Amino acid sequence: MELRQTALDALLLTDWQGKADLLIRMSEDLALDTTKIISPKDGIPGRPAALQWVSPSGLRQRSVHTLEGRAVLIHALAHIEFNAINLALDVVWRFAGMPEGFYREWIGVAREESLHFDLLNKHLQSLGFKYGDFPAHDGLWEMAERTQEDVLARMALVPRTLEARGLDASPQVRHKLASGGDPKAAAIIDIILRDEIGHVAIGNNWYRWLCTQRGLDPVQAFAALAKRYQAPVLKGPFNLDARRAAGFEEDELALLGQPYAG
Repeated sequence: MELRQTALDALLLTDWQGKADLLIRMSEDLALDTTKIISPKDGIPGRPAALQWVSPSGLRQRSVHTLEGRAVLIHALAHIEFNAINLALDVVWRFAGMPEGFYREWIGVAREESLHFDLLNKHLQSLGFKYGDFPAHDGLWEMAERTQEDVLARMALVPRTLEARGLDASPQVRHKLASGGDPKAAAIIDIILRDEIGHVAIGNNWYRWLCTQRGLDPVQAFAALAKRYQAPVLKGPFNLDARRAAGFEEDELALLGQPYAG
């Protein structure tokens, strides 16, 4: 077993448990294969066939004060975490020539994302539902596809843009679940927020490392990449404390919510 090839194998698996089991087997001393791997023609990413796909606008909002409403919200969160497993695995196998620490850190992220999914999935099952019972959208993976040729763009626009939105959303989501009478789900959000700060920080660190390697100003490069790849302009409220903990600089925070000028 080699690290990057095994990451690709895990990415192609359609069931959550298979991904989790393979991640457990990806021990820290697994050999690192640094050569470029030939991409399979299809099957990326592996996801359950039962998922129903809709556009983001096609997702119905339901009251969290009902059992089904809470289940819909938890299902949406579980879907984000399942995507996050695949996103981390995709980073490991897709981008050759990075330092060894890059691959080790993203495998660690994939492991933590699988734990988040497990927590949410088990809670969803305790409510009488399962992953795949409600529709989902594919916005996170669409950005992964757009940035598949450039690791700098991937670091800029997935972990430190789309995934960082989760830092902003967590307080409101936690409040919804707690006010809807689900303290267990609210406690799971606390765990996820704690870990996601670290995940976004990893994205920030490697983004800045890549900017240094390419002689780019991180703030200017981000604006240019966001405009080129049509990243969404972020809307508040922003969780500034969490963003600072994840390594965002004050000049970056000052630009949040503004159109990209790059």
